[in-house]
Amino acid sequence: MRKIAILISLFITTVVSAAPPILIDQKTGQYLGNLSTNQNDPDSVSNPHGRYGSKDSEYSINNQNGKYGSPQSNDSLNNPYATNAPIVLDREDEQTNAPHQSKILL
Repeated sequence: MRKIAILISLFITTVVSAAPPILIDQKTGQYLGNLSTNQNDPDSVSNPHGRYGSKDSEYSINNQNGKYGSPQSNDSLNNPYATNAPIVLDREDEQTNAPHQSKILL
């Protein structure tokens, strides 16, 4: 959880953008939400009731028992040894439909 808070703080201070950065599973391309502190945004990892912020959702990095939140999962942001941790992309580039030009921010 602390790692998530640090990531969100980092992006708030370093990325000036109309749209927040997003998390993507680097192997499957699965969208995992955006790095926004807006708890009312349905796509934010900070929304405790949303698909990407809930502690119960299979697509949430906050689900300690899920693929993307478990400290033991190879696909988790919370596993320091994960080889397929989600990547952070700048949404502005992602929306241009040019993934080869997307900036990996983490």
